[in-house]
Amino acid sequence: MSWHCTGLRWPPEGPVLGWQRDGAKGRAVGGAGSTRVSVLAYGRELGFRAGGERHCVGARGNVCPPGALVSGRSTGARCPECARLDRAHSVAADTIADDPRTYRVYLAWFGPGMVKAGITAEERGAARLREQGAVVFSWLGRGPLMAARRTEELLRAALGVPDRIPYARKRVVRAVLPGAAERVAEVEELYGRAAALEAGAGWPQSLERLPFDPVDHTGVFGLDGPVEVERAVTELVDGGVVGGRLVAAAGPDLHLATADGVVVLDTRLMTGWELVGADARSGVTVPVVDIGGGGVQDGLF
Repeated sequence: MSWHCTGLRWPPEGPVLGWQRDGAKGRAVGGAGSTRVSVLAYGRELGFRAGGERHCVGARGNVCPPGALVSGRSTGARCPECARLDRAHSVAADTIADDPRTYRVYLAWFGPGMVKAGITAEERGAARLREQGAVVFSWLGRGPLMAARRTEELLRAALGVPDRIPYARKRVVRAVLPGAAERVAEVEELYGRAAALEAGAGWPQSLERLPFDPVDHTGVFGLDGPVEVERAVTELVDGGVVGGRLVAAAGPDLHLATADGVVVLDTRLMTGWELVGADARSGVTVPVVDIGGGGVQDGLF
């Protein structure tokens, strides 16, 4: 039996790493004790080594029948067939129109000039915002799925806000976040413009507008102090080590302080690998890219 990482999760109390217990052939094991989490605490050391080859994580809770190999640089960790199956049941892909749950529309801020609109199931609370690494957010409205989706599209068209912001852009600005007042001000200004659309054509009547109530995640993410990011891991490799002291986490990213500076690890790169513990003081011996000074390092260091 072995344990495979299922990625970073964001319950209200803080970040945890999820784990799935697999059988001898990599098949997921069901029942009690087949999953667990590792609670992450800022200031604590973390280290692991990847072994063997990276395998597809399957889709919708099902294993990949052939156990296909996947690229070390893939953040999805799925083969083409499992990726299609996962996408076919995704709300984000607009393939589910009869979902009876209540959805919420939100405005999320990731850094200066980086605000997006999105939707999430109300039952999930703000977990989706933490998963995306939203530094500040506010709810805008709540209602049926299709009403929430139409509102999201209206905001994109009328206000010029995107529904996605690349993680690479989010990582770069985390070390230079402005003060709390400035962070909230940009979301509040956009909220006011969005609320003004309510009286115009196109705003779904079934969507209930919610009051502006900004939530700041800098403390939850460990970003309430300067975090000078130097490099980002691009992939894991057989025998490669990632180790350091956890100083911050946001979205899928862990920020690890090493002797060579702060390295960002996208935990989606951990999925599909068999991982074992390693000395956190070993540093990082997997491929990285320089996101602090602009240069690129393709090899090991």
